[in-house]
Amino acid sequence: MSIPFADLVREAESINVKLEVIKGVTVWEASPVFKHQWHTDRIRASLKKINQVCGCYSIPDTLFKFVDGSQKRPDIAILCTLPELEAQDSALEMVPTAVVEIVSKNYEYKDLVLAPPFYLEVGVLDILIFNPADDSVLHYRRDLEKPNQYVSPITLQLECGCEITV
Repeated sequence: MSIPFADLVREAESINVKLEVIKGVTVWEASPVFKHQWHTDRIRASLKKINQVCGCYSIPDTLFKFVDGSQKRPDIAILCTLPELEAQDSALEMVPTAVVEIVSKNYEYKDLVLAPPFYLEVGVLDILIFNPADDSVLHYRRDLEKPNQYVSPITLQLECGCEITV
């Protein structure tokens, strides 16, 4: 008997666990700690719209369902348009314009190794990986052979026309 993924997500949340499926592999992570959430709020507050093309909406820790069946919860997803009202009660079936992942202690592999190629493959334009342990920022884009590396704080312009300080 299989359990629907949405039910597993709810069950996992009840014991403070985040559940994701990346290219068929189930990955779990303990719920974020204070430091992680502090950085999430700080980064989200810095988001600015620098053109009229993208609305630059940020949404934290929200489940996205991708066409390959993967289900992922970026720490911060940036959207140019808001999802339709009826789509807001379940996993969003859209590709975020950009994502920010904040590396959690003991979950570095998920954020540093699994996430970037997955996000690039599904069409995310900008992937920012912030590691609070050393203040490093990796910026992945499809037009880069390897990620740009920075030290936080750094203000970056995203392909969609948003500006963010990580």
